[in-house]
Amino acid sequence: MANESYSVSEQELRALEARVEELIRACAHLKEENQGLRRRQEQLTAEKAGLVEKSEHAKSRVEAMISRLKSLEPGT
Repeated sequence: MANESYSVSEQELRALEARVEELIRACAHLKEENQGLRRRQEQLTAEKAGLVEKSEHAKSRVEAMISRLKSLEPGT
């Protein structure tokens, strides 16, 4: 009977070990995925900043063109 309970404990220990290894792999995968997502977020943030800058530049140019056109209108 002592052997029987020992083998159950051994079996449970192996199952627990397998589960822990599975969790370690899952954590490593999630860590990798998280790092990738953080890099992508940084790229998108930089891209957004560039687009905002371009948009502001275009807005300034359009406003300057409008001012020049208004100055060309007769009677101003």
